[in-house]
Amino acid sequence: MKIVFMGNPEFAVPSLKKLVNSKHEVISVVTNPPKPAGRGRKLIQSPVAKCAQELKLKITEVENLRDKETIRILQKLDADIFVVVAYRILPQDVISIPRKGAINLHGSLLPKYRGAAPIQWSLINGDKETGLTTFIIEPKVDKGKILLQKKINIHLHDTYGSLYTNMSKLGAELLTETLDSFEKDILEDYSQDEDKATKAPKILKTMAVIDWKKSALEIHNLIRGLTPFPGGRTVFQGKTIKLFNTQLIQEDSEFNEGEISQVEKNSFAVQTGAGQVIIEEVQLEGKRRMKTSDFLLGVQFIAGTELG
Repeated sequence: MKIVFMGNPEFAVPSLKKLVNSKHEVISVVTNPPKPAGRGRKLIQSPVAKCAQELKLKITEVENLRDKETIRILQKLDADIFVVVAYRILPQDVISIPRKGAINLHGSLLPKYRGAAPIQWSLINGDKETGLTTFIIEPKVDKGKILLQKKINIHLHDTYGSLYTNMSKLGAELLTETLDSFEKDILEDYSQDEDKATKAPKILKTMAVIDWKKSALEIHNLIRGLTPFPGGRTVFQGKTIKLFNTQLIQEDSEFNEGEISQVEKNSFAVQTGAGQVIIEEVQLEGKRRMKTSDFLLGVQFIAGTELG
């Protein structure tokens, strides 16, 4: 099949590479235009655009999917199918362009975790299992008929970063399997169960603020769902401090919620509403992210110091 691939972040890169090496033909890659970033406001391409450039693929940078000229460009590509991985919501005018419709790869077992941040929320909620879904795109967010799904176990010390990487690779395999079967017309799609639908909204800064009254497990799940970005947030001496990569201590200490309960050479622990969390990486406001061992060289932390 002739494929137009649509995507932006690193999550979509393994899928693009896998499809280029499949029996299908990627005739164009649709992605966002470069955006200014950093102090110099240098224009930065999306990871998908960089990958497409390396693979010498045709790149179509799109600002507005509803623009008439964009529609004309997409129609002219004459694709059999649009394949979407972590891109944008497609309007009906775009969905209806390819002969065989459009397929999306989503990072959850739909209908669970519809929305922008399914991997983060599976960790924050302490799930022991998640997965990936390929489905036929409809104008409504993540509500199309399901084609294939694959499950993946979540381990206690998985972070957003590690799970993101593993799922992007598994997703590439699932997507290729889906397209091979879709071309042969041997897939039986089925509707999602609306009664089991849950949402995975975009992570906001306010959601990253740590409530030390919660249990160590809840806080551990929050921080690992926000590692490596944007990190759990608390306050130390009037400044925001981000926390990354934690471990659990089931037992309580003699200290109150939000107080440093122990300080070691390479880490410190904080008392929570039930149990303690060991903090292994931090980033103080205005500073770079660093190992806790390096952070403690320049900061006087003692048991009883209050956070938050």
